[in-house]
Amino acid sequence: MFQIDPMSRTPVYEQIIQQVERFVLTGLLLPGGQIPSVRSVSMTNSINPRTILKAYTDLDSRGLIQSVPGKGYFVCADAQEQLLQKGRAKMKDLTQLVTELLMAGITPGEIESCVQQVFSSAAHQENPKQGGTQE
Repeated sequence: MFQIDPMSRTPVYEQIIQQVERFVLTGLLLPGGQIPSVRSVSMTNSINPRTILKAYTDLDSRGLIQSVPGKGYFVCADAQEQLLQKGRAKMKDLTQLVTELLMAGITPGEIESCVQQVFSSAAHQENPKQGGTQE
């Protein structure tokens, strides 16, 4: 489930956190769904179990997953909504960035083109066959 890049500058535990968040947002992990055990992730990806536990503990403290003793970790019912609210809170940063770009002389058309490229790239990552030929 997890794709860990050991050469990345992003620490492994943060890669796990980011991937769990993305899986929740895209519906790959549903509310109440169990996430892979620390042991299985450790064995599959050759990662120290403490690193995985650190990521899971962080996600638990954020209220995105919860530990059920003896059963494992499960996605919280409101995890997706929490992540959506976190994303909406970043709109203030986006507004400030767009303002700075406009003041620097970047045209609205250039900004819109950049945003469209991001949307197109994100759509392609979610569905690689989109826009391609069907097999």
